[in-house]
Amino acid sequence: MMMVESSPVYQLTLRYALAKDLPALEWEGEFTHFRRIFSEAFHQSEQGKAILWVAEVPGEGILGQLFVQIDSESSPKRDGRKRAYIYGFRVRPVYRGLGIGSRMLQTAELDLARRGFRRICLNVSRENRDARRLYESFGYRVVSAEPGVWSYLDEKGIRRHVNEPAWRMEKDL
Repeated sequence: MMMVESSPVYQLTLRYALAKDLPALEWEGEFTHFRRIFSEAFHQSEQGKAILWVAEVPGEGILGQLFVQIDSESSPKRDGRKRAYIYGFRVRPVYRGLGIGSRMLQTAELDLARRGFRRICLNVSRENRDARRLYESFGYRVVSAEPGVWSYLDEKGIRRHVNEPAWRMEKDL
């Protein structure tokens, strides 16, 4: 199913990501190191374990992305029935502050509610005050501090370690 919304100013379309969108998520090389993460997330979406949203404008390309993990064997916070986890949510810097992130978050929440989910959680960097304000304006609340320590394999198969302390935020739908 594809949900589409249009903005008269930007001709913005919000839709589920397609396989052909994966290279565009790398934003001209800025996020190439996440290539395997994007590929795995898309594979999980094909299995019904994740939902990948993109915001696109004709002639401009993909301006934003929002991933939702809806089923995970490794975490009770996303159980495939009532709880989901938002991650990989970003809007290109030049387009921030124009309501694109708000529309993406609202669309994802409505879609999750329609699917029967009752709670959404996410982590936001403790340094990202703008994102935290956005989430709080949508009714998310801080429920805990998270160490933000994780690792992944980059596009060359090299393990990268991340240390980004975060706030765990949750919202009941």
